[in-house]
Amino acid sequence: MKDLGQFRYFLGIKVARSKQGISLLQRKYVLDLLRDTGMLGCKPASTPMDPNLKISTESGDLLSDPSQYQCLVGRLIYLTNTHPDLAFVVSVVSQFMHAPRTAHMDAVYHILRYLKSCPGLGLFYSSSKQVGLSCFNDADYAGSKINRCSTSGFYTFYGDHLISWKSKKQPVVLRSSVEAKYRAMA
Repeated sequence: MKDLGQFRYFLGIKVARSKQGISLLQRKYVLDLLRDTGMLGCKPASTPMDPNLKISTESGDLLSDPSQYQCLVGRLIYLTNTHPDLAFVVSVVSQFMHAPRTAHMDAVYHILRYLKSCPGLGLFYSSSKQVGLSCFNDADYAGSKINRCSTSGFYTFYGDHLISWKSKKQPVVLRSSVEAKYRAMA
């Protein structure tokens, strides 16, 4: 065994330590992703997805090479380790991995434009004492145009520290928004 000291990078995640706390960032990963896709000089977007966008399995023409879409979405899934703000939008675009279309690829490009606006965004865990556990969840009632299933998500905080998050499409069609939020809470 050999002690290599405090680690700074782990699986593409930069760990920056200071007296104030620890930051987990994937800035280099984001910049490499933008460079590989040719989006390094693109115009930044202020949100990860257009709030009025409703994509379905019939939106646009089929892509001739779905592997590029699948690779990009896979890289975005890995990026959600330090970007919880991408959890919902990545769960939406990952639903179309089997037969991606041009509208789905446009949504992925919009996510990349959002990443251009905040490549250094990450998680910060302060060294100060934290108290209390808080959980937040939400669901969009029948948000999927494909099968009317809801998508729910949750965030769990210990004090000010985000410790767990997830966005998931519900497996069944629910009868009300209250039931969708109750199922998300469960």
